[in-house]
Amino acid sequence: MMNCKSATQLLSQAQDRKLTFIESTSVKLHTAMCKGCRNYGMQMKQLSDLSKRFIQPEPRS
Repeated sequence: MMNCKSATQLLSQAQDRKLTFIESTSVKLHTAMCKGCRNYGMQMKQLSDLSKRFIQPEPRS
């Protein structure tokens, strides 16, 4: 069973690289049971999305 430290490290790495099948599956199983890591993953995704929008602003009409 994956611990929170390993899960958060992989969630962070997932922003920069594609996780292996085993890594991805392990993270999904862990976050299904761990609310803290699930929230951390959502926050990492939101930060990534916001930073991409900041770097490449949406075109104005």
